[in-house]
Amino acid sequence: MSVLTRINSDEVAILLIDHQSGLFQTVKDIEVTALRNNVAALAKVAAVENIPVFTTASEPNGPNGPLMPEIHELAPHAIYIPRNGEINAWDTPAFAEAVRKSGRKKLIIAGVLTSVCVAFPAISAKAEGFDVFAVIDASGDMSPLSTQITMTRLAMADVIPISTVAVLSEIQKTWKREDALEFADAFSKVMPPYQSLIESYQKAVSVGKGV
Repeated sequence: MSVLTRINSDEVAILLIDHQSGLFQTVKDIEVTALRNNVAALAKVAAVENIPVFTTASEPNGPNGPLMPEIHELAPHAIYIPRNGEINAWDTPAFAEAVRKSGRKKLIIAGVLTSVCVAFPAISAKAEGFDVFAVIDASGDMSPLSTQITMTRLAMADVIPISTVAVLSEIQKTWKREDALEFADAFSKVMPPYQSLIESYQKAVSVGKGV
């Protein structure tokens, strides 16, 4: 895959893997609130653009805990696929087959832990011919060192590391669209101070109109 590969909403599917309450407690490379907000932003934009979303959880009835509810609240079209103990989600036939049947050949993957729940299916999907983007700040790992090692491994496998803001921006492409405020709301999840910018702009517009 060329690093020049772009993300277009009609070509991608989003895989959100193991964003679970128990696993969040092991995350040490990113603040968990920021991580959850980034995942929520991906889910919101997926709903706006009708991008297929596939979720799964590892042992949700055990210590790993339930999947964060924001994903399916913001993206009600998301499809949850249970696993049968497989650590690599791609090793679950129903999960991999659902992604294949979507017809999307580019995948955006995020999960917890980055070194396992993101890396394993990302490398597996890449080996199968998919173009794969790993959203590092919508994922979390046990240490910054673990994340650095994993990013190196992903790069060697030709998986492209990317940020949530970059994903949103590539999907949005222009502010000259009717749903621009939906994207602005998503950006405010990723960058909370951006909400202040939006409010300032809206106030300036209203003052200019004499409202």
